[in-house]
Amino acid sequence: VERQVQSAVKALLEYDRDRANRVILGDREINRMVRALDQKCHAFVVRHVPSAGHLRYVSSVLRVDVALERIGDYAGTIARQVIQFSEPTTKKVGKDVRVLSQASRQALADALRSFQEGDAELAEATIGRAEQTDAGYEKSISDLVRVGEKEKRPLEDVFGMVGILTTLKRVAEQAENICVETLFATEGRGVDPKVFRIHFVDRHNDCYSLMAEAFARKAFPRSGRYSSSGLVPAKALSDRALDFLDKNGLFTAELEPSLFQPLDEVQPYYHVVVALGESIEEHVESLPFRTLLLNWDLEDLRADEAARDPEHLKAVYKEIGVRVRDLMETLRGPDAD
Repeated sequence: VERQVQSAVKALLEYDRDRANRVILGDREINRMVRALDQKCHAFVVRHVPSAGHLRYVSSVLRVDVALERIGDYAGTIARQVIQFSEPTTKKVGKDVRVLSQASRQALADALRSFQEGDAELAEATIGRAEQTDAGYEKSISDLVRVGEKEKRPLEDVFGMVGILTTLKRVAEQAENICVETLFATEGRGVDPKVFRIHFVDRHNDCYSLMAEAFARKAFPRSGRYSSSGLVPAKALSDRALDFLDKNGLFTAELEPSLFQPLDEVQPYYHVVVALGESIEEHVESLPFRTLLLNWDLEDLRADEAARDPEHLKAVYKEIGVRVRDLMETLRGPDAD
């Protein structure tokens, strides 16, 4: 499988259709090997009725088998696209492909080594490589768009290259899946539940966004890391909001208005950004690939400071609480905590 991916990328960079054809044909061998390994796993279970570590191992082999078959399919997809291209790729895009390919293939090599050697430490170190390829992927897409605009390449070629770049990223994602199986096979455990980075944004960051941040911290402290900001931040937290939050047992010592920062400059990136009361899309020049932008356009959020009486704040707090709870249970499941 590693050899197929390497050969497919080489066929792309050298515009070698003969090599691409060999990669496509080579996928048949991988499929046969996958079926043979599946049969061995099933026969092992039937004959030996394994338990504990042996059962975990054979179960993981079956899932690693699926990951490898998919990566083999990715190589075949790249090769088929090479054949469809009307001309070689440009040097600029080719350089991006090399960088992204090298990162993904290194993740795959390390993942396979961790599984073969039962190295849980290496598996843990390799998990997260898919996210590390995000910057390279986004740069590749940007370069590809500029090349398409400047050189007027056929639209089919541009879309085909987008597919190839996405496929190379998926190699790293499958490598992570293999690492998860290493942890399960060697130690009987999976990866720790994901902790999500959630950011709330509104106009002044002196009431509603801070309310959402404070509620999320209290209700789901282990499921996320929470922050907030404002497009035009106030100098201080609203007195009425501060009094309301204190009376409802929400910790406010660390809460203070802050300025909204361009999302593509925030590291690590937010998993979810929630805009409260108004859309912030015009303030987002570039949305990171893995960031989801949500708009909670609640009518009550449009009230000005003078209208923020206790009953109004109570209604807003209740609605924000429902929205935050739904979001975290969607991300982490009903056991979100």
